[in-house]
Amino acid sequence: SGTGVSDYGDILLMPTQGEIQFDNGYKEGVENGYASTFQKNSESAEPGYYEVKLDEHDIDVRLTATTRVGVHEYTFNNGGISNIILDLEHRDELLDASIEFTKKGHIIGNRISKSWASEQHLYFTIEFSKSWITSTRDTTGNKAAFGFNMEPGEKLLVKVAISPVDFTSTFANLKMETDHRDFEDLKEQAKKTWDEALGKIEVQDPESSKKTIFYTALYHSMIAPNTFSGYSGKYRGMDGKVHKAEHTVYTVFSLWDTFRATHPLFTIIEQDRTNQFINTFLHQYQDGGELPIWELAGNYTGCMIGYHAIPVIADAYLKGIRGYDAELALEAMIHSASQKKLGLSAYESQGFIGVGDEAESVSKTLEYAYDDWCISQMAPRLGRDSIHDAFILRGQYFKNLFNPELGFMQPKMNGGWAAGFDPAEVNFNFTEANSWQYSMFAPQDISGLIDLHGGESQFELKLDQLFE
Repeated sequence: SGTGVSDYGDILLMPTQGEIQFDNGYKEGVENGYASTFQKNSESAEPGYYEVKLDEHDIDVRLTATTRVGVHEYTFNNGGISNIILDLEHRDELLDASIEFTKKGHIIGNRISKSWASEQHLYFTIEFSKSWITSTRDTTGNKAAFGFNMEPGEKLLVKVAISPVDFTSTFANLKMETDHRDFEDLKEQAKKTWDEALGKIEVQDPESSKKTIFYTALYHSMIAPNTFSGYSGKYRGMDGKVHKAEHTVYTVFSLWDTFRATHPLFTIIEQDRTNQFINTFLHQYQDGGELPIWELAGNYTGCMIGYHAIPVIADAYLKGIRGYDAELALEAMIHSASQKKLGLSAYESQGFIGVGDEAESVSKTLEYAYDDWCISQMAPRLGRDSIHDAFILRGQYFKNLFNPELGFMQPKMNGGWAAGFDPAEVNFNFTEANSWQYSMFAPQDISGLIDLHGGESQFELKLDQLFE
């Protein structure tokens, strides 16, 4: 399901007792900290729910969530003065932050950070089920501690509403999704939401372990994209400004990870959301000037290769999923393929990307060719035959890197094949792979790929060699 980056997990809460600590305890020279060990056998997890016992001070933790609100329940088994630590510095680089005590039992704040997303905005409202009796900050003001007088076994409910837009949106999210609702009710709601989502595919098998594997994988496929807009329709655009949409806007499109299988799955089980995903792409194109390659929290990350919003759009359109402006979508697709960066100038002028033109030259050539073929398939449905003709040709550029003598996709350099080629080597001519894997990548023309490898019997042999 992708999203292998560290930008999220922005708001850290930690229940403790005793002396207040603002360091987590892992820095050199810090003898004590707010972190706690735990035993794996005390953990329990299911879709929409997690629980664990913290060894330090014997604190039970239960977590659930709504769409825009995280819900925490802390049971302080020992009672007495109990703390909640709020740490906004623990994660990625902090550009700006604020913590404001609006009233006892209520906090607002924001966090602007930098990692894969160059400027991620997050606003939050935290609501406690009872008022604190003490509150302190560290010297930076980016960490705070709140002390509560708890009876032995008493539970503290904490709700954390978030928004990329403003505080008003966090207030609305908190009220709309959790107002006057306790932990058990919200946990049950989360369970029902996941039951409905996972129930879209029904599997019957006498071996329960196989069903567990299947539904765990299906669950993983649904972790992203994430809801990004609030109830007012406001969201933060790729230009950093706040916009408003008539549909739900999503974020976290790690498209290199998901265009091959996850999004095609969504065209079967998430057709309404697929329309919303594509409308989100078009907002990103209009707000920021281009379709996303790997989008995160309203930011272009510059991560990974290809322009794989294109196959997501084309796949949906050709399957009859068309709840968006198709003309605008085709315009955006052509725009992506017409850039003069990321090796595209060489790709367009000579039909391949050479080693000296751009890093990951083989992978980019092959993936651009597939994306271009997707444009060619959508264009004639919109009466754009000349676009079809241009991009169907570009969809064949994968053949320009196939060395028939060796039977592999091979990097080119200075007009010839790059020397020292080893198809098993993972190097900067490929993206997280090698030539064995990428020599099989031409999903737009399987029959043509088979011909390159010498026919069906030779291709079958090559597949066997790959897997062996």
